[in-house]
Amino acid sequence: MTVKTAPVRLTADDAALRAQYLDEVLAVLYPPPMFTTEGPGLFEFVVVPDRARARLLVPSSPRRIAAAAVRRYAEPQSRGAKLKREAVVAALQTGASGLLLRDRIRIGGPRDASIDAYLERALGARMAMSVHIGPARANRKPVLQLLDDDGATRGFVKLGTGPLTRDLVQAETVALTTLADAPLPHLSVPRVLHAGRWGAHQVLVQSALPVWRSRASLSPRRLATAMRDVAGCLGYTYAPLTSSPYWATLTSRLAEIADRPEGAQLGRAARLLADRAGGISLRYGAWHGDWAPWNMACLDDTILLWDWERFTAGVPAGFDAIHHELQRRVQSTPDATAALEETMQRAGELLHPFEVAPGARELTALLYLVDLAARYLIDRQAEAGARLGVLGSWLLPVLIRRVEGNQK
Repeated sequence: MTVKTAPVRLTADDAALRAQYLDEVLAVLYPPPMFTTEGPGLFEFVVVPDRARARLLVPSSPRRIAAAAVRRYAEPQSRGAKLKREAVVAALQTGASGLLLRDRIRIGGPRDASIDAYLERALGARMAMSVHIGPARANRKPVLQLLDDDGATRGFVKLGTGPLTRDLVQAETVALTTLADAPLPHLSVPRVLHAGRWGAHQVLVQSALPVWRSRASLSPRRLATAMRDVAGCLGYTYAPLTSSPYWATLTSRLAEIADRPEGAQLGRAARLLADRAGGISLRYGAWHGDWAPWNMACLDDTILLWDWERFTAGVPAGFDAIHHELQRRVQSTPDATAALEETMQRAGELLHPFEVAPGARELTALLYLVDLAARYLIDRQAEAGARLGVLGSWLLPVLIRRVEGNQK
């Protein structure tokens, strides 16, 4: 597992919200009165880069562990970002971090109430820990990196702290357990090292994939081959849309949001799609559920793939290909509508490797949009402040125009 970050323009509200979330995470990991900012403590975190833009907490000592935590935290998106990261690593290694990274957070006792003590008991080993502070979104949760005395990453911890994130952490635990015995010849997937409950929180500890290894170029054919591994790992079924278990599940999800304006629009679009589908038979398999460029790494001999919390069986084959293309385009442009339109134009090409019949390709792509929109609305991504949470500004207009246009 690693994290990719995109440059953002920080506003005063953004800074306040990020600092607030930082305090919330610390209060979970180190319940009061452990979490403090003044006086003596058991140990100290360095805030990278500072409280207003907190992305990462790393232990202030030993230096080699602090530096390793930063080096393995993120994959820089540009040469400038890489230089900044290396500057932080150098400052931590040399002890000059007090000049570059001034914000510190001290943790006091009693240690037995902390996440550190829980993990030590669960894993039978004491390890250092860094804490990832993610961007605003409904499924944001504490993610911890575990490092040994040499600074090697030994695992990652996810904590489900609310109803949605507890469900997602539990879902990923089930997914990784299922995939441990699944045929995935072109992929490497994390292993479950520990799963359990810490108080009210759901805990998943998973092995670290070797993201530090040299990367290889990723061809469209290799990506499609790996995606087919996932699609077929639990077998395939075939059925017309409206008589499939997938449709029953989707309509149930849409019913949850039918009383909201965007949910009502989405439900109408789904019904029009169903009417249009007629007797078209679809092929159903599994999908990762969030196969985006930042959730994978391509090596010479395998593709590393993490964040399996949205893994689902019995969806129209090819969903992962459409999702990856959309996320890749959204990452590179502020114009989400244009990214979506360009993705839809490539839908036929993207779905071809999954043996989706020509007459079912547009239907499959539009069903993916309905599925994604339902996820955003059920999770309340807009209320959480997610960048693309307001579906009326990009996804719904494109979906409705394409569905209604094809009814004429």
